[in-house]
Amino acid sequence: MMNLKTTVGFCWFGLLLCVLPTSVSGAPAASRPNIVLIFADDLGWQETGFMGSDFFETPHLDRLARDGMIFRQAYAAAGNCAPSRACLLSGQYTPRHGVYAVGNTKRGPVNLMRMQPVPNRGGLSAEDLTLPKALKAAGYATGMFGKWHLDGSGGSAPASHFDVVQVSAAGWRRTTEDDPKGAFSIATAACDFLDQHKDHPFFLYLPHYAVHTPLEAKPATKAKFQQKTPGERHANSTFAACLAELDTSVGLVLDKLAELDLEQNTLVLFTSDNGGTTESQEPLRGKKGGYYEGGIREPMVVRWPAVVRAGTTCDVPVINVDFYPTFLAAAGAPLPSSRALDGASLLPLLQGEKSLDRQAIFWHFPGYLDGPVPRGRDPVFRTRPVSVVRKGDWKLLLYHEEWQLDGGQDKLDTNSAVELYNIAEDPGERNDLALTNREMRNELLADLLDWIGRVPAPLPTEVNPDYQPGAKPAAKARSGRKPRETE
Repeated sequence: MMNLKTTVGFCWFGLLLCVLPTSVSGAPAASRPNIVLIFADDLGWQETGFMGSDFFETPHLDRLARDGMIFRQAYAAAGNCAPSRACLLSGQYTPRHGVYAVGNTKRGPVNLMRMQPVPNRGGLSAEDLTLPKALKAAGYATGMFGKWHLDGSGGSAPASHFDVVQVSAAGWRRTTEDDPKGAFSIATAACDFLDQHKDHPFFLYLPHYAVHTPLEAKPATKAKFQQKTPGERHANSTFAACLAELDTSVGLVLDKLAELDLEQNTLVLFTSDNGGTTESQEPLRGKKGGYYEGGIREPMVVRWPAVVRAGTTCDVPVINVDFYPTFLAAAGAPLPSSRALDGASLLPLLQGEKSLDRQAIFWHFPGYLDGPVPRGRDPVFRTRPVSVVRKGDWKLLLYHEEWQLDGGQDKLDTNSAVELYNIAEDPGERNDLALTNREMRNELLADLLDWIGRVPAPLPTEVNPDYQPGAKPAAKARSGRKPRETE
């Protein structure tokens, strides 16, 4: 394991205070909540007990859900790992930071790509005014323990953003038999951080390696689930064991908060970075890497006893770019004046309101990811270049190959550039209404095109000279590194 601990210097901190407004509005520091963000890796929408799994066991997460608010329509801002994390920490949709994929956006058989994808950036820069930097300026100690995955080409190390950092290779390869996914070392480091910072506000970020492949767990944990009767929905005993150890590690952190008498005024948020991979995501369509519901819908719960009523649920669509303004609002801190943020504060929902002052949420992926998904529209790619909007109960997907190369607006009724679904009635996205509800289709399409122009969101515009329609898949594009996983 590689350990890296650092404290951001006074010179940098003074510079940051010049960027942010100089006063911190709100209550005295003693009443500002501590914030704990627990981020699972590749955990699907219904793969926890509190979301209805009939085989997987997550008693600690279920307790967190009973004591807090379950968000039943929570989303990641991207379909796979690095871009989702970049969105969460930057508070911005993918076009603003340029992180669209892991490695590159030209992943798959090049001869089957109709367009040249928009180039990818590997991570957030050291100068980026990320969420932990903004909370530090508001007087919070910041710590991160676990998976960073934003230090690729153009990216930076987590020590550029957090006071205290511990990252490791756990999850990419076996470390010890007692902690193969690093879940317990993450929890131990987090508990040490809580002991050290219990007397003043802190932001603790725990991005786990579980339940990402390779799926690993202690032999005893695996044996337990190998002996359990499979459920009708879920049955993977190795996945269950890996998830159970993630859950146990979460319990260690929750118990430490109780031991330190910090529960009442600590906001704990649990969610995942993208859709699941190992199990079918039914009734949702697709899975990780795509932009159907199975690739972006997430389990999410918030516990904050001082504010959130226990045992409640919320059906308002929310997305992980909302965490940045939510945490600053909870801290009584101003939003940075020099930065465009795409999310909305969730405080009204946490306080019991039933709606947000927001018209729509958006996704943008201008490239290619190989590997088909269940009930996908493509036999080769998880996704091709696509932009998406969710507005109320409605969701529209705009596929740029057909849109730009097959006639655009003039050919909407004869090509497959646009798909439209009523998510409230059809969460599995089985019934495309693009041709039967043209009024709603045109409304959402206009909203999406307006957003693309305003951000602006870069589009693939050049035809791929190596495209061979009807050909068999040729060699895949490579990112220049040995792949550790299916991202």
